[in-house]
Amino acid sequence: MMGSALCVPLTDRGHTVRLIGTPLDGALVSAVAGEQPHPALRVRLPALSSCHPVSELEAACVDADAIVIGVSSAGIAWAASALAPVLARRPRPLLMLSKGLEPDAPRGHPPRGLRVLTEAFRLALPGELAAQTWPVAVCGPCIAGELVRRTPTMVVFTGQDLGVARRFADWLETSYYRVVLQADVVGTQVCAALKNAYAMGIGFGAGLHQRVGGERGSVAMHNYEAAVFAQALVEMQELVLSQGGGAATALGLAGSGDLTVTCNGGRTGRFGALLGMGHATREAIRLMQGATLECLEVLGVLERFLVAAQHLDRRRLPLLSHLIDVGLHGAPVDVPFQEFFRA
Repeated sequence: MMGSALCVPLTDRGHTVRLIGTPLDGALVSAVAGEQPHPALRVRLPALSSCHPVSELEAACVDADAIVIGVSSAGIAWAASALAPVLARRPRPLLMLSKGLEPDAPRGHPPRGLRVLTEAFRLALPGELAAQTWPVAVCGPCIAGELVRRTPTMVVFTGQDLGVARRFADWLETSYYRVVLQADVVGTQVCAALKNAYAMGIGFGAGLHQRVGGERGSVAMHNYEAAVFAQALVEMQELVLSQGGGAATALGLAGSGDLTVTCNGGRTGRFGALLGMGHATREAIRLMQGATLECLEVLGVLERFLVAAQHLDRRRLPLLSHLIDVGLHGAPVDVPFQEFFRA
C-alpha cells in the first residue's frame, strides 16, 4: 500500500514511475494497469508510466534512476534476491519503505542485538554488492490512505549517506509531502519498528471501553491510553539507547509522531483494540481480514533479544513485557500501571 501511495508525489513531481508488483500482487497489478481503483487504497492512482507483474521486474528496472522498495519486513530477503541482478548491472540509489527489525545473530544463535531493515537488506545481497549498497529508509508518521489522497504529511529520511537521502527528498517533496533528514540511522529505524508493538498496547484502551458497552467520545479510556503512550516513549528511548541510537529520536517524528498516527489510524491500533475487547490473538488476526501485522513480528524479535540481552534490565520494560505476553502467549490484557515510571 505504501509503495503504491508514494507513486502520487512521484507522479506529481513529473517523474516516470513504473509500479512493479511482488508475487502476491497479481490482483493489484491487474487493477492498476486497467486504471481501476487500487484494491486496498480504494482510489485510482494517478496515471503511471506503466504497471508491471513481478515477472517483468528486471526489464522495468533496467534504466531506472532509483528504486523504491515497498515490501513488508517478511519480504526483505526476497526483495534483495530479486533486485540483486538489477543492482549488479548498475548500482543506483535505493529508498526503503519497510519497517521492522531482525535479530542480529548468526543462524541458530541468540541475538547480539537488533538489526534494522536497511542493514538486513544490504546483508542479504552478495558480498561485493552489499559493500556498495546503502539504502535510505523512510520513517515517521504516514498512512498510505492519506498520502494517496494528498493529505499533508511529514516523514523522516535516514541513511548512512545523507547526501543520497537529500537527493530522494529533492525528488519527492511536494506541498503536501515534506521530508526531515535524520542522521540517527539506527535509532530512527528502531523507533519505526517499535511503534508497531507499542501502538498495540495503546489500542487496548479502546477495546476495553467497547467491551463494557462504551462508545467513542470525550469520556472513554483516554486517561488509560495516555499513561500507556507515555510509558511507551520511556521504553522506546531505553531500547534505542541499547542499540546505540539517540534517545531524543524517540520523541520526534520517527518515534512519538509515528506512534500517534499508528494509534489513531493504523491497523496495529485496531488490532490492539480487538485484544482489549477480549479476543484471543488468533481470532483478532482473523478479524483483521488479512492485514499485515508487523507488531507480532516485532514482538517476536524483541522477545528473543530480551532473553539474550544481559545488559538490559527487563524490569525497566514492563509494558513491552506485557505486550509480549498478550500478543505472543495469550495472556489477558492487564496493563501493569504499578510498574510504570519507576526508573
